[in-house]
Amino acid sequence: MTTTTVTTVKCVVWDLDNTVWDGVLLEDGDVTLRPAVVEVLRTLDERGILHSIASRNDHEAAMAKLEEFGIAEYFLHPQIHWGNKSDSVRAVAEAINIGIDTLAFVDDQPFERDEVGFAHPQVLCIDALDAPEIPELPAMRPRFVTADSRERRHLYRADIRRKDAEQAHRGTDEDFLASLGMRFTIAPAQERDLQRAEELTVRTNQLNATGYTYSYEELDAFRRSPDHDLLVAGLEDTYGTYGKIGLALVERGEDAWTVKLLLMSCRVMSRGVGSVLLNHLIRSAHDAGVKLRAEFVPTNRNRTMFVTYKFSGFREVGRNGDVSVLEHDGTHIQGFPPYMDVTVEH
Repeated sequence: MTTTTVTTVKCVVWDLDNTVWDGVLLEDGDVTLRPAVVEVLRTLDERGILHSIASRNDHEAAMAKLEEFGIAEYFLHPQIHWGNKSDSVRAVAEAINIGIDTLAFVDDQPFERDEVGFAHPQVLCIDALDAPEIPELPAMRPRFVTADSRERRHLYRADIRRKDAEQAHRGTDEDFLASLGMRFTIAPAQERDLQRAEELTVRTNQLNATGYTYSYEELDAFRRSPDHDLLVAGLEDTYGTYGKIGLALVERGEDAWTVKLLLMSCRVMSRGVGSVLLNHLIRSAHDAGVKLRAEFVPTNRNRTMFVTYKFSGFREVGRNGDVSVLEHDGTHIQGFPPYMDVTVEH
C-alpha cells in the first residue's frame, strides 16, 4: 500500500484557434484541422482521458466547425466564450467533477498559458507546438487501460443526458431517482476486476475514505487472502452502465471487521448510492456477530466520506497517527434505498 499521490491527467482542455486547427476561425472560415491533434484526441480517448475546450470564440460557429471536422463528440462541457481561460478551465473541472490538478491545458499563446498557470498552478500547461508528443507524457499514460477506461467518454455523455432529464423532471428528487431504474450490484472482486480496482484507487480522491492507493499486485493478494474481503460495486440504469464505481476492502478479525478502504466514483455522488456499499458491510458484520470498524484518513477532499460514516452510525474510538479509527454503534442498520434494486453476489 502507498499513500503517494499519483499525478494522472484526467482531462485535457484545448484551445481551438492555431491549436486544434490552423488559423483563426472568425478571420478565416476555412481553417484546417491539425491531423496530429486528431490522433492525440483518439489516443487519449482510448486511454480513458477526457477532452474539453477553453476557447475565446463564437460558440455557435466553433461548435459548427468541430461538427464539420467530425470531432465534436470528443469534447465534454466545452467552454467557448470571450471570458478568461482560467475561468473556463475551472468550469470544466467543476462540470466533470474532478480536481483541477488533474487537468492539462493546451494553447498556442504564452499569455493564455501563463494566465491559466497563474490562476491554477496545479494545471499542466502545454504549448500547442508540443501537442503531438502529449501521449508520451508520463501523466498521460495510465498503468492500465480497462473496459471502463475505453468507455469513459460515453459514460460521461450518458451522465449529461441524465442531468438533462433531471432538470426537465417535474417532481421530487426521489421520484426522479425511481424513474432511472437503478440496479446496484455488490460482488467479490474477480481477477478481471483488479485493473479497474487499481484505477479506482488512483483516480478517486473526493470519495476515498483513506486516500490509500493499492497496486494490482496488492489488490490481488487481498483478493486471495482468507482474512480479507475485496468487494466491487457496479451500477446501471435506463441510460446505460456507470461501470464499476465502488470498492471496499475489509479485514476480518475474530471480534471485529475493519474497513481498510472504502471508495466510490465521483460520477455517482448525486445518485444517492454513497452509503449503499457501507450499509451492506454494516449488515454483514451485524449478521456475523462482530463489530465493524473503519479507518479514515482526512484529506482536503474526502469530507463527504466522513459525513457518510457519521450518518451511518460510526464514531471515533481511537487514533493511530493520521488514521482515525471509527466504530459502528451496532444500532443504525439501514435498508437500501427504495428506488434502487440492490443485488449482492457471493
